[in-house]
Amino acid sequence: MSEIQPRTAYDLLGGPAIDKLVDDFYDRMETLPEARELRAIHSPDLAPIRRILKLYLYEWLGGPKGFSTERGHPMLRARHLPFSIGIAERDQWMLCMNGALDAMACEPEVREHIRTAVANLADWMRNKPEEPAPGQG
Repeated sequence: MSEIQPRTAYDLLGGPAIDKLVDDFYDRMETLPEARELRAIHSPDLAPIRRILKLYLYEWLGGPKGFSTERGHPMLRARHLPFSIGIAERDQWMLCMNGALDAMACEPEVREHIRTAVANLADWMRNKPEEPAPGQG
């Protein structure tokens, strides 16, 4: 008798929906005046980082392991330490991600699961020493 595997968010969404989410997220970062500080800490060409976030989200949401295969352990906080990330950058990141999630065609439960998880992740990326520690502000 085979065991039934639970479906992952990746199974429910699929790669094309995640691609659209990431593209919408970065399009918002490019165009929203409220995200200008966040945009400024990224390179002029967003194509490479779009690809990396897609790979990361595929894996993080239970899909193919392309990110780990190509880049190793995510070590997200360590990879983001060279950038000054505070409450303003976190909030700008979430503004773009929330807009992209709101535009996403999927079950509300899946959308809210992702929203909660990325909000926690965005807060964990903060590293400005003069601001409250992640999870405290």
